[in-house]
Amino acid sequence: MQATLQKTLGTFQLWGIAVGLVISGEYFGWSYGWASAGTLGFAVTALFIAAMYTAFIFSFTELTTSIPHAGGPFAYSKRAFGPLGGYLAGAATLIEFVFAPPAIALAIGAYLNVQFPQVEPKTAAVCAYLVFMGLNILGVQIAATFELLVTLLAIFELLVFMGVVSPGFSMANFVRGGWSGQDAFTLAAIPGMFAAIPFAIWFFLAIEGVAMAAEEARDPQRSVPVAYIAGILTLVLLALGVMVFAGGAGDWSKLANINDPLPQAMKLVVGEHSGWLHMLVWLGLFGLIASFHGIILGYSRQIYALARAAYLPSFFATIHPRFKTPHRAILAGGVVGIAAIYSDQLITLGGQTLTANIVTLSVFGAITMYIISMLALFKLRRVEPAMARPFRAPCYPLLPAVALVGALVCMATMIYYNGLIFCVFVVLLLLGYGCFLATAPQRQRKDRDGLLAPGGQ
Repeated sequence: MQATLQKTLGTFQLWGIAVGLVISGEYFGWSYGWASAGTLGFAVTALFIAAMYTAFIFSFTELTTSIPHAGGPFAYSKRAFGPLGGYLAGAATLIEFVFAPPAIALAIGAYLNVQFPQVEPKTAAVCAYLVFMGLNILGVQIAATFELLVTLLAIFELLVFMGVVSPGFSMANFVRGGWSGQDAFTLAAIPGMFAAIPFAIWFFLAIEGVAMAAEEARDPQRSVPVAYIAGILTLVLLALGVMVFAGGAGDWSKLANINDPLPQAMKLVVGEHSGWLHMLVWLGLFGLIASFHGIILGYSRQIYALARAAYLPSFFATIHPRFKTPHRAILAGGVVGIAAIYSDQLITLGGQTLTANIVTLSVFGAITMYIISMLALFKLRRVEPAMARPFRAPCYPLLPAVALVGALVCMATMIYYNGLIFCVFVVLLLLGYGCFLATAPQRQRKDRDGLLAPGGQ
C-alpha cells in the first residue's frame, strides 16, 4: 500500500502555520514599497491589500474546508475547471511558494550579516535551506511544533520592537514626505501607490498555504476556519503596527531599499551598540525562519500533490517510509530556490534588487492563484450546489467579488509596473505547460485505472 500523509495537526498548530508562513513579511520586503509610494501612500496601499486579503481568506476557507487536499488551489480549480484549470492554479501556486523562500533566505543572510559582518549573506541563505529542508523531512508533527514555537517568538519580538522604538516615535517623522516624497497628497502620488502593491502583498503573502496542510489536519472542517480567521486578524494588526512604528522612528527613507528595516529603524532610536539591537537581530531571525520553514512545508505539499495527480513526474510523489513526508518534493523546491539565490542577472530587470524581483515574481504567482480560486468558488457554487460546505463564505457573493476585483486590480497594475518580471512569470508558466502536456499519457492511465479522485488526486 502506498504511504500517505498523516493526519496529526491541531487548530493551534494550523494557526501557527498560518501566521508563521507570513510573518517574515513583517520583518522585510514591505519597506521597498516606501521607495515608490512613501509612508502615507504605502499605508493606503497596505489597507487596500489588507481588505482584499481579509475578503479572500473568508472566501478561500470555504474551498479549503470543502476540499481538504494537499494540493490546495490546484485541487479546487481542477474540480471547477478540469485539468487545465488545475494546472494553471497549481503552477501559479508553485511559483509563489518556490520563489518566496529564496527571498526570505537572503533576508536571513542579511540579518546574520548585521551580527557577523564576515558572514556572506548568500552562503548563509544556502545553509538555511539545508537546515530547514532537513527539519521538514523529519516529520510534519515536528515541523509544525517547531513552526508554532518560532512563530510565537517572532510575534513577541515584533511587540518588543514596537515597545523599544516607541520612545523615539514621532508622527512627524512618519508623515514627512509621506506621499511619494511630497508632504501633501497630489495626483502624482497615485502611480507610486499602485507600484507598491507587490510589497503590500508581501505583508500577507502565503497565508493560503494552510490549505496545503489541510490534508494533514485532524479535523480540517473545524480547525481550518479558526486558524485562517485568527491568522489574518493577527497579521493585519502586526503589519499596521510594524509599519507605523518603523516609519516614525526617524528618517524612513533610509529604510526603503534594504533587507533589514527593523534593526536599522531601531538603530535610529537606541544607537548602533545597544543590546536591544543585538536582541532584535537574533530574535528577528525567528520571524524569518518561521516563514521560511513554513513555506518549505507549503511548496513540498504542492509539488507532491501535482506529482501524485500526474501533473509532474511521479518521482516527486514519494512519501518517506519512515518520516511520512514528501522528501523528494522538499529537496526539489530547495534546488530551485538555491538556484534563484545565485541568479544575479535578475538584478537588472526593472532596476530593482534581486530580493525585490524575487518577491515580485512570487507575488505574480499568488495573485494568479487568487483570481483562479475565486472563480472556482463561483463556479462550484453554481455547478455543485449540494457539495458539503462546512464553512460558507459570508456575504456571498459580495465578499468573494471584493477579493476577485481586488486581485484583478493588483494583477493589472503589477503587469504595468513590472512588465519584465511578468514576462519571466509567463515563461515559467509555459515551461510548466510543456510538462503538463508531457505527462498527459500518465494522467490518462490513472484516470482509466480509477486512480484519480474527483478532488484532484
